[in-house]
Amino acid sequence: MKILYVVPVLLMFNLTGCATQSSLDNVRNDIDAVKTRLFSVERDLGEVRTNSKESIGSVEKSVKAEVANVRRMSADIQATIDSTKGEMRALNGRLDDMGSAVKKPTEDLTRYRDDADKRIFATEDSILKLQATIDELSKKMNELMKGKSGDVTSTPDALYMKGLEDFKSGDMPSAREKFTKFIEQNPQHDLVANAYFWIGETHYSEKNYESAILAYQEVIKKYPGKEKVTAAMLKQAMAFMEIKDVKSAKYVLKKLSAGYPKSGEAKKAKAMLKDIK
Repeated sequence: MKILYVVPVLLMFNLTGCATQSSLDNVRNDIDAVKTRLFSVERDLGEVRTNSKESIGSVEKSVKAEVANVRRMSADIQATIDSTKGEMRALNGRLDDMGSAVKKPTEDLTRYRDDADKRIFATEDSILKLQATIDELSKKMNELMKGKSGDVTSTPDALYMKGLEDFKSGDMPSAREKFTKFIEQNPQHDLVANAYFWIGETHYSEKNYESAILAYQEVIKKYPGKEKVTAAMLKQAMAFMEIKDVKSAKYVLKKLSAGYPKSGEAKKAKAMLKDIK
């Protein structure tokens, strides 16, 4: 502003010719002062530019540092997400394993029951064979003793009837002994199936249900065409019920109903099945 002011003054002095040496000196001094001020302003501007660059550089560094921090945070978050996904997959795998582990005992229990049923039937067969061996030994013993004491009956039918008489009178051990002797002495007799049935009845009357079941099984297994087979099946089911073996009782009752549907025992079996829960 001072330069613009001084220049017209100089022109005016030159034009008028009235300028003095002192005035010129003053003008020069003002011009020097203005130059000094301009130099100072330029220097200040240089410092401002330098400071501005430094400030901008500092801000740029700060921004870059913040960006780097954000990137690191983003990477950490992504790593956490990936880790969580991995844990979820592992957890799902463990849940599947637990499901399989829960399912396996049920399958094992089913197999155990099937195996137990097979073992029971195998045990029954073994008992039957053992009983046959015992009966054979008893037969031989009776034959050895027969010469000393003599026979109580003269014919097979008489021995069988004597066993029935003892049963009706309530002497179960004596009846069982006579029926057993009848079977041993007359294995091909038509009344052998009946004798086995009555042996089962003697055991049932004494609440010896397991032995009764085995005796009834002799009738069912060896003499399926005889008239006593339906009665033996019904009483065997009742014996199973007495020992709380409901599954076996239901099996026998269903087999009786299906195999001999017109028999009186089949009707009773159907009624029993309705009552069994």
